[in-house]
Amino acid sequence: MLKSIDITNYALISSLNIDFQNGLTVMTGETGAGKSIILGALSLILGQRADNKSIRMQEDKCIVEAVFDISTYKHLYDFFESNELDYDQSNCVVRRELTSNGKSRAFINDTPVSLNVLRDLSSQLIDIHSQHENLLLSNASYQMEVLDTVAQNAKIFQAYRDSYSTWKSNEKALEKLRKEAEKSASELDFIRFQYNQLEEAKLQADELQTLEMEFETLSNVETIKTALSRISMIFDEDRGTLTQLREAEDTLSKIDKYIPEGKEKTERIHAAYVDIKDLKMELESLQENFEFNPEKLDRISLRLNDLYALMQKFKVQTVEELIAKREEYAAELHHIESFDEDISNLEKKLAEAYEDVQLKAQMLTDSRKSQLEFVQDHMIEQLSELGMPNIQFEVSLTQLPQYSEHGKDAVDFLFSANKNRPMQPVSQIASGGEISRLMLTVKSLIANKSDLPTIIFDEIDSGVSGEIAHRMGEIMLQMSRSMQVITITHLPQIAAKGDAHFRVYKEDTKLQTETYIAKLSDSERIEEIASMLSGKERGAAAIENAKELLGWGAN
Repeated sequence: MLKSIDITNYALISSLNIDFQNGLTVMTGETGAGKSIILGALSLILGQRADNKSIRMQEDKCIVEAVFDISTYKHLYDFFESNELDYDQSNCVVRRELTSNGKSRAFINDTPVSLNVLRDLSSQLIDIHSQHENLLLSNASYQMEVLDTVAQNAKIFQAYRDSYSTWKSNEKALEKLRKEAEKSASELDFIRFQYNQLEEAKLQADELQTLEMEFETLSNVETIKTALSRISMIFDEDRGTLTQLREAEDTLSKIDKYIPEGKEKTERIHAAYVDIKDLKMELESLQENFEFNPEKLDRISLRLNDLYALMQKFKVQTVEELIAKREEYAAELHHIESFDEDISNLEKKLAEAYEDVQLKAQMLTDSRKSQLEFVQDHMIEQLSELGMPNIQFEVSLTQLPQYSEHGKDAVDFLFSANKNRPMQPVSQIASGGEISRLMLTVKSLIANKSDLPTIIFDEIDSGVSGEIAHRMGEIMLQMSRSMQVITITHLPQIAAKGDAHFRVYKEDTKLQTETYIAKLSDSERIEEIASMLSGKERGAAAIENAKELLGWGAN
């Protein structure tokens, strides 16, 4: 339940604190006193959009803070756990702050939260029924929501929504796959041609570098052989490198014993002689490997030209990239050729999903049908007590041609307040006063079927008076025995039903207008209700009438 609300610097309110209690709380006050301002502040707690124009003039910040007792609503623990919020079942503190620069912040138990999280929580704590919401009664979606609330089919409904989502997802995937198959079919020949060209080329990694080296070598065979022959001559001629190294070794060997480390230097000359002699033999052997081969050169040249042409055609720089292209085309071909199988598999999945949707939709329909009689009986009984003795009311549940997110059902509340008029949809026949009574009856219908702790009525009694107002008050009082009910009213018959009574008023100073709220004592309640009965010039008769409405007798 809502335990208290603190409002600071909101509209005409500089500072306001209201402590609430269980049962039925009524708020009264003259038109323009500021009742709607209090509701506007409370709507911020529900996560509604903020407007910095709501901040009191010449102030930088406004704060609205509400404290809820959630001790009897254990299911909310999961909400706090999943959103990593501190859980205190005695005091759940929800706060909203607005600044003049347009910033808005929300907190749950002093932890910053997004507006979506704030809305998720507050929607489970409080429902504000404003006058314009009477129009919802004409809305088919709202009527469906009422029926589902009474049927308490949330799990069935969620199971259907999951099945419907899967079905639609498969349907969309199949449509996309068919379009891809149709498009790919027109490209199949081109892709196969590209793939075959690359496949027939028998590409090998590193092939290009090897061929280019072979081509350069074969193109320069004579130059290579001449150079190798010249090197051999340099090593082997009369005064060549080998002869000179042999002479140097012989000469040094005769004196190396007189020179520090002479032996080691002689050995180094000998090693250089042996190494160069081996190198000379290797170079001479290498010459035999280089023979001019015009046929092989032509073959390599043709292969290189083919590879260069392919790289140019496919706009790549290496054979490795050509191989990657070939694999891409192979994958595309496989994908295209597997379309038929993929489509067939997806068609089976779609058919299975559709069967599941049909099954879950029927379960949803059955849950709704099971409550039709209960809803109709409740509405007729309550509306009869609200001054409609000839009430006719029916919940029409029909089948739509297609499935939707809400199943395959269409709900329509049919209504007639008179014997001689056939029932018609509420949106087409109900007057303003009738809509008010219908909506109150609907709210009482769903009050015990939901876990909502608190409901606030903002002049739901619009368009009624006298005995009907008295009976509406009785319904609110009955609702308040299982939930907290707060109602804003201009009718004394309803105000007299409250377990607690607040008066909203405003006072003017030289500089500003201020809205206040006060909890009324018993004597103040008599005065307030007497004023509601006869205006400011209340007389003794109005006082006695007020006492009678309050059930306090005429003493």
